[in-house]
Amino acid sequence: MIPASSTEYLHVPVTAPDGIDISASPVRIAVVAHGDNPASSEWHTAEWADGAARILIGPDSGTLTLTRGNYRVWVNVDPPGAENIVRLAGSVGIS
Repeated sequence: MIPASSTEYLHVPVTAPDGIDISASPVRIAVVAHGDNPASSEWHTAEWADGAARILIGPDSGTLTLTRGNYRVWVNVDPPGAENIVRLAGSVGIS
């Protein structure tokens, strides 16, 4: 649970298959209140930090400012090759 007044990084752990380095691959995060897959406009560029994707959320210069509620968190990694991986990573509550 994260207070709506807090500005902090939302970390999303990402595990790559053995032998695959995704640390240089583009990564995006979507945080949505609905039950559908994220729309194109709901994806936000994220960054890698210690093996996790992260995005700054909150009212003080965050990429996203979230109001109270429950959200689904999605991650998208585009590694070299034909794959473009999209996964539901979990949920986050904002109080």
